[in-house]
Amino acid sequence: MHLARLRIAAFALAVLPLSVLTACGEPASEAVSPQSSASATGFPVTVSDSQGEVTLAERPQRIVSLSPSHTEMLFAIGAGDQVVAVDEHSTYPAEAPDTDLSGFTPSVEAITSYDPDLVVLARSAEDAVRQLSDVGIPALLMPSATELADTYEQIELLGRATGHPESATKLANQVESDIADIVEEVEAATEGRPELSFYHELDESMHSVSSQTFVGQVYERFGLNNIADAATDGDSGYPQLSAEFVVEANPDLIFLSYPGADGDFDNVESLTQRPAFDTITAVKNGDIAQLDPDTSSRWGPRVVDFARDVADTVIASGES
Repeated sequence: MHLARLRIAAFALAVLPLSVLTACGEPASEAVSPQSSASATGFPVTVSDSQGEVTLAERPQRIVSLSPSHTEMLFAIGAGDQVVAVDEHSTYPAEAPDTDLSGFTPSVEAITSYDPDLVVLARSAEDAVRQLSDVGIPALLMPSATELADTYEQIELLGRATGHPESATKLANQVESDIADIVEEVEAATEGRPELSFYHELDESMHSVSSQTFVGQVYERFGLNNIADAATDGDSGYPQLSAEFVVEANPDLIFLSYPGADGDFDNVESLTQRPAFDTITAVKNGDIAQLDPDTSSRWGPRVVDFARDVADTVIASGES
């Protein structure tokens, strides 16, 4: 399957019908040291996910994570040593155990082969959760984030569930603070400038994000006007735009968040060669940003990297 289609499917089962499943800005908040949070004290503990309450009698020692965003959260809060398996798209951090488990179509048989005492899933995996419960394996089902607050809440939930509540709270607070600082920096650098419009492209077929999505919410923090809001496809928040629509909307900034041919992570030149795109303000001024496909689609702690990339593009646009 083409990687662009995999990225569409990654958000599909939870918040988008067609979207994304990593750009080089400043590093995201550093992973929090396990320190004393590795203690098994505080159990049993009961947490609430999208399905209801889940009780963990003991601190889990064998965690299977079938969501890239949650895998990143687990390692960042200091629970990486407890993770024994992850899904095929959990490629970060590098020490995440490499498997071919699917997060899209979870196989309970494959999951149980790792003898887990906690399974973390995202999207629509209710059937898998029920089957795991039937064999006595606790599972947490957490949908894709729709706003930044969801990221902070899920980090803290995983902290309580894995025995790392203090480091999780510290990480959540740090991510929130980092983003607030980046937004403040942009506000200071752009004071007095006119508002900017933008187009975020998810794939070659020109699917985009509206402001009601998690990605759109990040852009909204910077006061940017999203051209896709005028073309929202039903309630999905991920409309497919046409070249004519984008040209007419004439965005000031363009962000690309998918790899190009042969895994190349620079689609800027290809976009500029589209018919009539040379008339778009963003293209004329060179205000096109190639984003890291993972950091610009996942709602884990590296959302700070995404915010940094957006901020750098906004600030640089005034220098064109």
